[in-house]
Amino acid sequence: MKTQLTQAHIASAMVLLEEAERPVRILSHLGWPASIREQFLADGCKKMPQVSYPEFDAGQVCAITNKLVQQFSPFEKDPVADWILRLAKDVESGALMLAATGTPEFLQHSRTLYGLPKDALPDENTTCLGLANQFINASATFANFDLGAPAPACNLAETVAEEMRRAVNKMFGDIAPTVEVVEELSANALAGPNRIRIRKAAHFTDLDVKSLIEHEAYIHVGTSLNGLAQPHLPVLAYSHPASTCTQEGLAVFAEFISGNWELDRLRRLADRVFAVQMAVDGADFLDVFGFFKQRGISNEQAFENSRRVFRGGVLTGGAPFTKDIVYLDGLLRVHSFLRSIVISGRADLLQLLFCGKLDIEDIPALAVLTEMGLCKAPQFLPPWAKDMRYLVSHLVYTTFLNNAYQSKLNEHYNQIINTSPIVAD
Repeated sequence: MKTQLTQAHIASAMVLLEEAERPVRILSHLGWPASIREQFLADGCKKMPQVSYPEFDAGQVCAITNKLVQQFSPFEKDPVADWILRLAKDVESGALMLAATGTPEFLQHSRTLYGLPKDALPDENTTCLGLANQFINASATFANFDLGAPAPACNLAETVAEEMRRAVNKMFGDIAPTVEVVEELSANALAGPNRIRIRKAAHFTDLDVKSLIEHEAYIHVGTSLNGLAQPHLPVLAYSHPASTCTQEGLAVFAEFISGNWELDRLRRLADRVFAVQMAVDGADFLDVFGFFKQRGISNEQAFENSRRVFRGGVLTGGAPFTKDIVYLDGLLRVHSFLRSIVISGRADLLQLLFCGKLDIEDIPALAVLTEMGLCKAPQFLPPWAKDMRYLVSHLVYTTFLNNAYQSKLNEHYNQIINTSPIVAD
């Protein structure tokens, strides 16, 4: 006779998961102090950085996750139990990865959490590396297309901070996070439920400002605050590797669907995938730095891009941190899931995506938990999800295009294009 999962079981799991994941702070553990960048630049960008990491003992975390496995394995094929077990495995893999920093074993755990560029995606055919190549090849067809002069990156950090303050105050009211301009930051901007930080030395284009609001405020802050409002499921308030792909994919999709997107953003995301694959194949930090320099960016930005790939891993190559592949991977998954929601007429599942920090694979469990009264509807939705008219029309249209037989039509129009002389300005 199958054992029934109860609210008491779920409450117990939440306590254990929170205890297990508390010490597993991946990005902060893998952070590099600013002095490493300054020394690298002072050395003329020719010497390998010297990086060390604090030791991490994964034993206590693994003991808790083993307890969760023992408690929830008997609940065969229960979606909520499966969700809890996936979270336990995710936390354990994160702890083991932190314990393996600076060693070849680091890659094994990074792959478990984030995948590799050549790993198959859910369709069992597409890979993230293949996707990056497709995007680059598609954008190359516009190489001679005059898009006008690129917008200058003339918005200073304080200007962006002011725009961000207005946006978060309007959306989140009394619980809006503070917005700060800081000297040192591992990215141009980072967001949490209480604070959004913007790097003082960074410069932003007009679209950068709008996309940051969509990405950092409306998605990352919004899902954090929605998670914090879940009294029975506190795990939804915290970022963890299992949710990274969906959260970043949702944030990048938000940039696109809100109209704050350009080809250069797509190229940068694809370059992250190429850089990770280079490192997997044995390229060292200086090789990857050279790859980014060929893209025409500054020494400082090329260093930061390379640091993202090698933090926690082996600087001489072969074992990078693979998190940076999730942006394209997640974009594809989120777009495909949203389109499936529309085709199936399941608008109810759209809101579940925003009820906290979660993975698309968690949706069946969260639907069950909603029925049990344990998962609350999200309080905060980005504008494009609150008013779904454009979202639905876009998804229906792209579905129609994918299903339409176009090869002959494309052949016909290519003939028209190829027989037309180039029109002078």
